[in-house]
Amino acid sequence: MSITVNGLDELKKLAGGDLGTSEWIEVTQQRIDTFADATGDHQWIHVDPERAKEGPFGAPIAHGYLTLSLFIPLFTELLDVRGVTTKVNYGLNKVRFPSPVKAGSRIRLTARLAEVEDVPGGVQITVEGAIEIEGGAKPAAVLQSLSRFYA
Repeated sequence: MSITVNGLDELKKLAGGDLGTSEWIEVTQQRIDTFADATGDHQWIHVDPERAKEGPFGAPIAHGYLTLSLFIPLFTELLDVRGVTTKVNYGLNKVRFPSPVKAGSRIRLTARLAEVEDVPGGVQITVEGAIEIEGGAKPAAVLQSLSRFYA
């Protein structure tokens, strides 16, 4: 369920609060292969299901950066900021990949709006997130993401 705010002042009021949990999405082998084609990273652990069965994870796994890239579509399920002209990714403070995402797994995001800071023309938000794997003991990714919203 998405939280909707109208403008930067309402966004600032959410600082320090939980944003909730997204819906599950499946990380299919096709998604992994498409990411490999887009990035040129065709390492066998990602794109060769037969060989990957014999590898360290017993199955093909998603690229860590594929998992990270799914943060944005998952995050947009949690927070809808209206009344701004521009929304941009600004960077990352921390990223770790504690557990691989096997092809066919489902993931979701749990996030917290850690901080909202004024910047010229808008605000910068810091979101602390964990991308969880359904049934997994450890998250696929933990991160601090920075975004800017301009009035």
